[in-house]
Amino acid sequence: MDERVLRAKLDRFFEYVGADVDRAEELYHEDAVLEFPQSGERFEGRTAFTEWRRQYPVPRGDARFHIRRVTVREDFTVVELSASYDRGATWMYGVQLLDFRGDKVVRERIYAMDGWEAPEWRAPWRSPEPADPPP
Repeated sequence: MDERVLRAKLDRFFEYVGADVDRAEELYHEDAVLEFPQSGERFEGRTAFTEWRRQYPVPRGDARFHIRRVTVREDFTVVELSASYDRGATWMYGVQLLDFRGDKVVRERIYAMDGWEAPEWRAPWRSPEPADPPP
C-alpha cells in the first residue's frame, strides 16, 4: 500500500477512534485479530473488538491521540503515538504494530505505557530537550 494512502487511513482512524467506533473499524478485515501483549488479551474478529470499544468507559470526546511517527515496510506498519483519555491533561505512550492484508489490518498489537523520570546518572550524556516537545 502507498505510504501516503496508509497515513491518510491512520489519520482518519485516530480521528474517529474516540468518537465514531464503527467508522474507525473500516480499517480492519472481518477476521482481524487485536492483541494487548501486556495484559495477555486477544480479540478475534472485528465484531468482538468493535463492541468492547463501544463499551469503553472513557467518554468518546475525551480521547486524544498524537501520532509521533509511522514506519511502513510492505505489509507491516509501526505507529508510535501518545494517547490521552482525559482531554490532554495526562499522556501515555504507545506503540501499535499493524499487519496488513491488502489495504486493511488483519492483526494489530497494542503496547501502552506511562512515561517515567530519567535517572540522573545518565544526565551527562543526554541531549538537550527540544524547545517544544510534542505530547
